[in-house]
Amino acid sequence: MTLQIPLPLERWRLILGEAAESACGALDAQAAEADAALEWLYGRDPDRGERDERGAGLDPSSLSTPDWINSIHTLFPKEVIERLETDAVERFGIDEVVTNLEVLSRITPSESLLRAVLHTKHLMNPEVLGAARKLVAEVVRRIMEQLDTEVRRAFSGTRDRRQRSQLKIASNFDFKRTVADNLQRWDPARQRLYVERPVFMSRSRRHAQPWDIILLIDQSGSMVSSVIHSAVMAACLWNLPGMRTRLVAFDTAVVDLTSSVADPVELLMKVQLGGGTDIAHAVAYAQGLISNPTRSVVVLVSDFYEGGSEFDLVRRVKALVAGGTRVLGLAALDSGADPAFDRAMAGRLVDAGAQVGAMTPGELASWLAEKLKA
Repeated sequence: MTLQIPLPLERWRLILGEAAESACGALDAQAAEADAALEWLYGRDPDRGERDERGAGLDPSSLSTPDWINSIHTLFPKEVIERLETDAVERFGIDEVVTNLEVLSRITPSESLLRAVLHTKHLMNPEVLGAARKLVAEVVRRIMEQLDTEVRRAFSGTRDRRQRSQLKIASNFDFKRTVADNLQRWDPARQRLYVERPVFMSRSRRHAQPWDIILLIDQSGSMVSSVIHSAVMAACLWNLPGMRTRLVAFDTAVVDLTSSVADPVELLMKVQLGGGTDIAHAVAYAQGLISNPTRSVVVLVSDFYEGGSEFDLVRRVKALVAGGTRVLGLAALDSGADPAFDRAMAGRLVDAGAQVGAMTPGELASWLAEKLKA
């Protein structure tokens, strides 16, 4: 049974919180349950105290996440429930919400929800995990559509004005040559140039020999967005000719996930978020994979907070660079590239010869394409 429409004084009491009880009167049992459910969620807002009086003197709620899910489904109408569940995941990061099958079946797929699923998939029973996998697939499909276009555009090759192409596509259009070749068709009276033969440039191939791309992905909990986009990026690179892509996830241990790179959904469902961080150990693993240093790139996606040996990490990066391997450190790899990282360690890696920055996946694709020119 859902909550009945409160009386005006009860409504003000729900808005203002416990501090207004002396003026508005006590809530009845059902309204009090609704108040507790709202407080459980919106009481987490750190800025709320600056905007209103609600919450003054309130004790912490004893509701658990499952209790809260059950209570809102008995207290509020459907549209309110959906808003509360969305706010729980996207505003306050209450990942446990997504372990409920009914929530997963209703909530709109988003990257926020995907992050929550990756945090809580170990808590899901097989039925919930099946629903979660479908949600992961939908979000990955959306990211893949955008990122695959960016990657293919970056790796499509440089335009070569010296050679003409019969492939008549807009990205190859040579404006200057077209104007020069058709100047005799300029009509002074109408101030128009009539083009009979448009000119298109050919594209030079970027890769005469295969390149080995090794993505080292920090899978600590704070790096979840980077894990998501790294998995999709690896799948996009996997499909490109002349590229051998490996994807390695690490915390204090190293897990080679290359066998799942072609299926980013399966890959993400294998990732175990959390734990410590031993970046040097991951770099050592990458060193063991390299057979042709001058045709290899190691991409380290991490916040650079090293839990292992900082000396060993710097030493190994320096050795990679000295041997001809290109090392790129990424402080962020999501659509926003909002970086939070150990700048001191990043600086030491730069001094060792690495290039460190915060990039979106599209920017990474452009950077790789630029660096891997034959």
